[in-house]
Parts: sequence; C-alpha cells; structure tokens
Amino acid sequence: MPVGYLVTVVLVGCAILVALAPPRRPPGVATLGFLWSVAVTELPFLAFAYLLVTTLLAFGAGDVDSLGGWVTFGGAVLVACGVAVIAWRGARARPVVEDALREGLGAGWRAAPSAAAAGGTRKPNGPRRRRWGRILLGPFPVRGPGVRRVKNIQYGDAGRRNLLDVYHGRSRPTGGPILIHLHGGRYRGGRKSTQSLPLLHRLAGHGWVCVSANYRLRPDAGLREHLVDAKKVITWAREHGPEYGADPSRIFVAGSSAGAHLMALAALTAGDPAHQPGFEAADTSAAAVVCLGGYYGDYDAGPDWRAPSSPLGYLRPDAPPFFVAHGDRDTVVAVESARDFAARLRAVSASPVVYAELPGSQHGFDLFHSPRFEAVVDGIESFAAWVSSRASTQA
Repeated sequence: MPVGYLVTVVLVGCAILVALAPPRRPPGVATLGFLWSVAVTELPFLAFAYLLVTTLLAFGAGDVDSLGGWVTFGGAVLVACGVAVIAWRGARARPVVEDALREGLGAGWRAAPSAAAAGGTRKPNGPRRRRWGRILLGPFPVRGPGVRRVKNIQYGDAGRRNLLDVYHGRSRPTGGPILIHLHGGRYRGGRKSTQSLPLLHRLAGHGWVCVSANYRLRPDAGLREHLVDAKKVITWAREHGPEYGADPSRIFVAGSSAGAHLMALAALTAGDPAHQPGFEAADTSAAAVVCLGGYYGDYDAGPDWRAPSSPLGYLRPDAPPFFVAHGDRDTVVAVESARDFAARLRAVSASPVVYAELPGSQHGFDLFHSPRFEAVVDGIESFAAWVSSRASTQA
C-alpha cells in the first residue's frame, strides 16, 4: 500500500469534497470548512498540479503496482474530476459578472465607459494572456514593480488601528480615482494588508490611488467607533489624495465581509453629523460602493446605539451606485442575505445596483489572483468606468 500517495489523495480529496459541498451548520464547522477549502476553491489548478506530481512519482517508484496502489490511483482520478468541476465553476464567474453588469447598468452599458473615463491607463478588460500567466504562475498577491506602497500613514489617534496604506503607480499619473478598501474579520480581527490585494494592485497599476486601512475592533470598540474610523479614512483620502495624484471628487469605497457592512453604512450615512462627531461638516460621500462577500445584517451595538445597525436601515432613493458580489457557496455569510440586500436596495435607490452571484464561490474569494476574482476585478473596473462616465456627462 503506497501510504504517502494515499495520504496525499485523501487530503486533497477531503479539501475538494468540502469545496464542492461545503457544510453550513453548525457555524463552527462551516467556518472550518471555509478555511480548509478556500485555497482549492479559488486555485484548483494548484491542487491538480500537486495531485499530478504525486501520481507521477508514485508510478515512477512502482508504488501503484499493487491492488492498494491501483485503488488509490482510482481515488486520485475521482479527485481530479472534482477539481475539474471546481475549475468549471470558477470559469463561469466571467459571464455571470457580464450578465450582472448588463442587468444593473442596462443593455447599452458598454457604449458609455472607457479607460479614460475611469481614470485608468489601460482598458478594463485586457490583456487576458498576461493575466492567465499571472493566475497560473503567480496566483498569490505580490505587488508588481510598477506599484508603490506607502505604509502606515496615521489618519486618527487610535494607534496602529488608525493606520492606512496607500498604493499608487510609480509613474505618478494624475487625475485617477480613489478606491478605499476596508478588511473583514467579524469586526474582531483582520488587518489592512491581507484582503483584496489583487484588486488594489491592479487598480493602482492602472492609474488609481488605492487606500487600505485598519479600523478599531471589538471588544475595545463598537459600531460607533468603526463607523467614525471609516468616515475619517474617507475624509483623509479626500484631503490627501491629490498628494498622490488622485482626483478627490471620485472616491469609490469597498469592503470585504464586515468591511463591506461598514463601507455600506458609511456611504449610506454620508454627511450625517450624528455619525461623524468632531468633523460634522466633512464630505464623506462616495461615488459608488463595492461589496465583496459582505455582511448586511444587524450589529450587536448595545443599548447606547439607538439608530439602525444594518445598511438595510439606511436605504434611500439617492443612494450611490452599488456593485455587490457574493459566492453562492458562502458558508460564513449566507448568500440569501446578499440577494435580499441587493433586491431591497434596487427597490428604493434611483442609482444602479449590480449584483453578481458567483457560482461555486466560498467566502474570501478576493484573496488570490484566481480566474473568479480576476473576472470580478474586471467587472469592478467596468462598473467604475460607467459610474465615472455618467458623472462626467451629468456634470
């Protein structure tokens, strides 16, 4: 019995099984399932490569020349079929995002945007060949040589939880939009340099100025402090963005998981003095909002918080445009909550709402340069170009 080969097939097979049919209850098991399978869900070709190499080594060493070896090889073939299903689901993200843009922006949406309208230096959807090379050879988010990161800039007085990073092109293009991203982590963990880095790196390389910030966390802070921090980051970006070549009139806000909850709240309460004490007159509006795997429910804010704690409590006709992406296999934040949020926002808002439900996707789909997230980033660039083009037309 080829023990080493068997262990490999079992471990990869378990990860593939959890990716294909993730457990949803109890919550602890669902979270463990997410952590166990998120890498193979987004990067199945790495699992296939590992399985292929170990299979070739097993054949080369003669480990398959037994009944147990052939049974293990048969298991490897089944696991490879599971990998193919996961890869197929990931490839379906691109047409899903295209359909979501068409539904949210209208059938003729492609006639309006351009790279120049978005402030970028390249077309939102190209070049594909180089991108596939990055996905296959370097799927982990490493900042390229054309992007500079300015670390640990203070925007508030809460120490390391009030620090932000700025990403911009080394050539210092001017007039680009600003993207502000806040991390997830259930409001109890996470940091600014861990999530949506492929998005930040791509946009910074295309002429944007991107900001990724920490904010105060539970139990030392509550919703009031989280929201104040988010609005302070927006205020900082509007004031200091031009120093990095940005156009402060075009601020897009984004977040992952809890960060999406927080940025949706910040955008929907823009300019509300009750939520920005000490800087009541500051402009905290956003041109649009991007929510990735977001949470949209209530926050246990305690008896002192008397306002709604969910973005659903602040829906209004003049809400900014929203781009919402969520995985249909998400076991951390149920996809039904994202569907409900998008539907209820559409029913109230006069602005477009783009909702992309990603087939086969788990929570945390923004961690890697995967085919799925590359399609989402393309969609975000196209969405931002449309929003910028519409704003320039109405100006």
